[in-house]
Amino acid sequence: MGMVRNLIASGVAAKVVQELKKPQNQAKLKQFVRDFQNKQKKGGSGGRAY
Repeated sequence: MGMVRNLIASGVAAKVVQELKKPQNQAKLKQFVRDFQNKQKKGGSGGRAY
């Protein structure tokens, strides 16, 4: 069972890396990081409000 789990995890990681190489996703990630850092500076809880 551990071998299957490792195969799935490596497949997911490969897909994430592939998606992060796309320019539009890089812009989204940078914006997310900026927003997160601004929340941390303001003393927010860091959690998302749903």
